[in-house]
Order: sequence, then structure tokens, then C-alpha cells
Amino acid sequence: MTATTADAPPPALRLPKRRGIELALLIGAVLIPVFGYIEVGLAHDDTVPRGAAGYGAGLGVLALLAHLTVRFRAPYADPLLLPIAVLLNGIGLVLIYRLDLETPGDRAAPTQLVWSTAGVGLFIAVVLLLRDYRVLQRYAYVCVAAALALLIVPIFFPAINGAKIWIRIAGFSFQPGEFAKILLAVFFAAYLAANRHALAYTGRRIRRLQLPTGRVLGPVVAIWLASVLVLVLERDLGTSLLFFGLFVIMLYVATGRTGWIAVGLLLAAVGAVAAASFEPHVNSRVETWLHPFAGIEAGRGPGQLAQSLFAFAAGGMLGTGLGQGDSVLIGFATKSDFILATAGEELGLWGLSALLLLYALLVARGHRAALAVRDPFGRLLAIGLASIVALQVFVITGGVTGLIPLTGMAMPFLAQGGSSVVTNWIIVALLILLSDSARRPRPATAETGVIASADPESPRNPPWEDRQ
Repeated sequence: MTATTADAPPPALRLPKRRGIELALLIGAVLIPVFGYIEVGLAHDDTVPRGAAGYGAGLGVLALLAHLTVRFRAPYADPLLLPIAVLLNGIGLVLIYRLDLETPGDRAAPTQLVWSTAGVGLFIAVVLLLRDYRVLQRYAYVCVAAALALLIVPIFFPAINGAKIWIRIAGFSFQPGEFAKILLAVFFAAYLAANRHALAYTGRRIRRLQLPTGRVLGPVVAIWLASVLVLVLERDLGTSLLFFGLFVIMLYVATGRTGWIAVGLLLAAVGAVAAASFEPHVNSRVETWLHPFAGIEAGRGPGQLAQSLFAFAAGGMLGTGLGQGDSVLIGFATKSDFILATAGEELGLWGLSALLLLYALLVARGHRAALAVRDPFGRLLAIGLASIVALQVFVITGGVTGLIPLTGMAMPFLAQGGSSVVTNWIIVALLILLSDSARRPRPATAETGVIASADPESPRNPPWEDRQ
């Protein structure tokens, strides 16, 4: 029997690569911070800053190099991820430069630009060299060992601002916990992907909660407890909360059991009460959160949280304008923990909402890649990486607005912090690779003569179906 034309498989559906859209968005993502840089100079000195052209050219070159790398190596990647990262990083540099003008003895913008360049360089390296993200699954235990080592090392260095989370050698400093969160996300994704069925369908049932056997759940719980205990010794409440939230979210996604959310919230509440009761550093932050204006009533003047609330109130709906606020009064953490207060005061509620929507869009695109990726490890890794950004934004925004106690973390891309900006660029690079894998056309099936749909949202190939 000979095959006829009617028996031939239909041509594969080719999704648009959308690299042109990405390039157009990148142009806007570069121009917006450049205009902000110029506005700061005009507001402060009534003249265009001398470094405006160099700043725009430098940011543009970094964005172009990153775009060309994505175009060459990950042509089907989500076109929004890179422009959002460039825009947030550029706005952060503008805000830090604006605060530098009020603190002549503390110039942070040049250093932050160097770290941003290093972050983009690592972004390019990850996209070019990591040919298949599934390779990371083989090194799950290497990643967790490296993460624990990175968390332990700062214990042997002096505390800074009440927390032992920094390593300082010969004037150079970095925060190892920032890199550890990516390594732990890789480990959690690999372990939970390999044991997801045992976690969901074996063990003992207590009411509506299915408890897996200790042999299955024990290793991942032990690793999580070890990391949290180390962070407690370092008095790093923010990263402890981040790791706990990451663990609960990924466990819930892997098992599909909503009971883990309830257990996670209960344990978080117990841990927070215990930390506030026995750790003076944490207790002082809780007291500041409960009584932000106590310093004013006692005649000592407003504290940092009170000044942050004043800055948000002064901004109103439209803000005072870039370079025309007084958020520098917040104190030593203005460029790091409280930089969101500067954005709220000078950009207003509308500008602050736009920034938060950019973060929400970044997280949403990460979750979209997770829904469309074809293997459980990639799905869990994308969820974990997007959740890291979401948890950081929630914890920091909640702290500076008085919703929850302050934690001392850095706003992704926006705040001063070299380790933070570098690790966030690595997160975006991994999400780029995951989204490219999710949208890349699938090869034809020779045995059946059927071509798998190239659309990751096609009903023929549901995104939640496991494909190794």
C-alpha cells in the first residue's frame, strides 16, 4: 500500500518568535530610565547631568547584548521577561543616583552600575552555556551542599546592622544567601519532581491532610530545617521567611494538596512568635512595627518606619517628582531596605503601582512558562524562581508600608545590593531558558505520522501532563 497525499501529516504550527517585539520594548525600557536620569539632574541642579549620555549608552549596550544573546540562543523565549528586568534595573539606578545627590559621602550608583554589568554578563553566560536546563537536575545534591556552605560561612564574620549575612574581605562584600536561594530552588525542584507521586499518594492520612512517609519527606524537610536554623543563627529573618515560603509553595505545587498551605501558615505563625519572643533583634523590629510612632511620642524623633510612612503620605497620587522628595531623612537604609519609599514619595501612588505591576507581570510570565513547560522538574523550577521574586516583593513592600515587620531584604533590581542584582539576573536567565523550552516547536512523531502541537496551550498537549 502506498501513502497518499491525504495521509501526509499536516505542517507543524510555528509560533512567532517575537524578538522584534522584545527589541521594541527594550528601547522603551532604556529610554524611560534615561529620561528619569535627566529629570533628576534638572530638579536638583537645573541642568542635564553630564553623565546622561554615557548612562543611556551603557544601559543600551547591556540591553542590546542581552537581546542578541536571547535572539541567538533562546529565540522562542517570552518577549517580556528581558525588557521588564532592564526597566526595573534602570529605574533602580536612577533612584540610587538621585539619593547619591543627597549623600555626597556615599556614592552607591557607580558601584551598582558595575554590579548590574556583572549581572548582565552572568545572564549572557547562563543563556549561552546552559544548553539544557534539565542538566541542573543531575546536580541537585551538589546544589544543596553548596547552598548550605554559602549560608554557613557568614556566621564566622562580624554582624552588620544586627545580622550576620555578609562576607567582607579587603573592602569587597557580598551576601551568600542571595545565591543560596537559587541553589535551594534547584534542589527542591529536582527532589520534589522525582518524588511527587510518593508525596501525594502515600503515607498516613490525618483528616484531610495526606502526610507522606518520613523516608520520602524527611530529606527535603531536613535540608529546609538546616537552612532555616542557620539563618536564625545569623539573625536573617527575611531570608528565613523567603526559604520557608519557597518550600511550602513548591511542596503544594508538587503534591496539589491544599492542606500544605494551612500547615505552612500555622508553622510560620509559630516560628514568628518564637523568634519575636527569644531573639532581641527580631523583637525590636516587631515592636517598631506595632508602634511606629513611639519614638516621636517619647521625644526621640521619628524612626525609619515612621519616616517611610511619612514619605508615602507626602507622595500622594502623583508624587513630588524625581529629585524633589525628602526620603533621604529615612537614614542609612534609604538606598536598600527603604528605596521603595523614595519611589512612593517621588512617583506617587500611580508610579508605585506601575512598579508593582511590573513585578507582578514578571512573576506571571514565570508562572506562564511553568504551566507550558513539558517536564515536572522544569515546571517546579519555574514556579520556584518566580515565587522567589514574588515573596521578596511582598516581604519588602509589606515591611516598608507597615503591613508586616521589617526584614532587611533588598527589593529585586531596584535596591542597592550587588549580590541581589546579580542573582536576580540569573533568575531571569533561567526563566528565559524555561520559557524558550515551553514555546519551542515539538518534533514530529515518526511512528504515528502525527505532529505534536507547537502551541504549549493546545488541548492536545495539556501543559500539566508530564513529559520527560
